[in-house]
Amino acid sequence: MHDPSGRPVGAISSGVMTAGRAPGQTLANAVSRKEWNAYYSRKRIVQQWMQLNLLGTIECEKILEIGPALGLVTSLLVNLGYEVHTLDRVPRAFAYPDVPHLERDICTLRGAEIAGYDAILCCETLEHVAWRQAGAALAAFHASGARYLIISVPYMGFQVALDLYLNRKMFRQYFSMKKLLWRKSFVAEPPGGHQWEIGYRDYPLRAWEKLIKDSGWSIVTREFTEHCRSVFHLLEAG
Repeated sequence: MHDPSGRPVGAISSGVMTAGRAPGQTLANAVSRKEWNAYYSRKRIVQQWMQLNLLGTIECEKILEIGPALGLVTSLLVNLGYEVHTLDRVPRAFAYPDVPHLERDICTLRGAEIAGYDAILCCETLEHVAWRQAGAALAAFHASGARYLIISVPYMGFQVALDLYLNRKMFRQYFSMKKLLWRKSFVAEPPGGHQWEIGYRDYPLRAWEKLIKDSGWSIVTREFTEHCRSVFHLLEAG
């Protein structure tokens, strides 16, 4: 997902990435390796793994990846032998000439524009648009005829994470807790940022899953990730 300037949201703050790059320009020309590694951090990488893990439970060949960011999932999908297309409202932030790219805004997307895919990936993207627009996008994904949809959005409901590692030379620990956010209202960020997050008073998980079902999808699997806290759903067209 990108902000209005064309930069992947949450990834690049230096302003070096623009939507006007020359065709074929590589990622190294657009952002530094340091910035790429900062985006795909140990904290965030579980989200990319979860997408591939859920995909591995279904039969599909042709995939539409929405909001490809800096291209890690795209490259993994290609490496796994999937036929991949990407979609974003701005040009891609990386060069991958064998992967077609569609420039579309998911807020105005029609199902017919993305017909012909077995599965759609839309992870850490829908929270950047208004709640009602997210519902319209889910409905458009359903109208495309895709059998499966994998989505994820931030989940800030009550949760505790504890991670310990110990050997003879190292001790490492991680602890986090989120609580009581169900009492608080989410404050929307400026356009391009998060407009809502699941777990706050106005956006409980049950409301999100109702929106999913009202859009025509059936929930096959629900998964949560820690560190970067998200809720994932594997959906099947009803």
